[in-house]
Amino acid sequence: MIDAETAKSPAAPNERPSHADELLSWYDRHRRKLPWRALPGKRADPYAVWLSEIMLQQTTVAAVKPYYETFLALWPTVGDLATAPIEDVMKAWAGLGYYSRARNLHLCARTVVERFGGRFPHDYENLLSLPGVGAYTAAAIASIAFETRAVVVDGNVERVVARLFAIETEMPAARPEIRRLADTLTPEARPGDYAQAMMDLGATICTPRKPACALCPVNAGCRAFAAGEPERYPRKAAKAARPSRRGAAFVAMRDDGAVLVEQRPPKGLLGGMVGLPTTDWSTKAACSAYRPEQAIAAAPLDADWRPSGFAEHVFTHFALRLDVYVAKIGASRPAPAGMRWADLTAEAFPTVFRKVLEAAHEAPG
Repeated sequence: MIDAETAKSPAAPNERPSHADELLSWYDRHRRKLPWRALPGKRADPYAVWLSEIMLQQTTVAAVKPYYETFLALWPTVGDLATAPIEDVMKAWAGLGYYSRARNLHLCARTVVERFGGRFPHDYENLLSLPGVGAYTAAAIASIAFETRAVVVDGNVERVVARLFAIETEMPAARPEIRRLADTLTPEARPGDYAQAMMDLGATICTPRKPACALCPVNAGCRAFAAGEPERYPRKAAKAARPSRRGAAFVAMRDDGAVLVEQRPPKGLLGGMVGLPTTDWSTKAACSAYRPEQAIAAAPLDADWRPSGFAEHVFTHFALRLDVYVAKIGASRPAPAGMRWADLTAEAFPTVFRKVLEAAHEAPG
């Protein structure tokens, strides 16, 4: 519990408000059961912790669970993942989004095998040196898998700390302050359980809206609760409007059911994934000048292209609308250079292209 004096003034770097005991006691009773989480009294598997933390970046627990189970079934160890073809990894990842994570996942597995003999390093600095592993993920692995004291701050922890100390600085500028204060709270004992307790507290009690403050094990030391306005924190700066982009996608279907696909470049948005041919995705300034005849002129092959509605998808930094055009192609027609005909049931498309295919299948005739 955070004492009254701490609640009145910001904590100094070496102060350790003693809420850890209450939080850990609550966690022992109410911890979430997650497929990657070790059972009470059992040592966490570093591979399971790392795999889950990479998947959970900007993704919900519900969305991650089936992907995590699939990956673990296909590649039970980091060595298995390291030797898997990157195409298979990308295929298994399809639909989870943020595809650079999958490429870094594979590269990280290879690095662990090549540099560390197939064992994840125990210390934070070496963990931080791994591809795709940032400060949060390194701290999570160090604390949860190796019981090393590390400051673990994800979105849930940010919210809990911002409310405990009623931090007035707006996000994201408040992050250094939140991390410093999180450091003052992190105990030496059971650091892995503490990190997971803070995450669970944010996910189940200290939620963004309508937090269940009456059930919170550390509400006695929470400034936001004391002020009666927990939802005011963390303070957020006004978001800039998400820009819009527009383009066209082409669904060429052969008489035998095959569809024309291309492999996207290894770097960039949806890098390395199988996709459908599209035009460039224009910026918002160009959207008003968009013309269907210009889109069809950029089609991958000459055909009777017919409009089939549109597909919309929101990426992190922009919203995209793709006008969908469909054409029936003879079975003997060769694929253009750099493309191939593929069996739809054998391909794993990113979500945006699944939406395009749904629009295409709704086309009349």
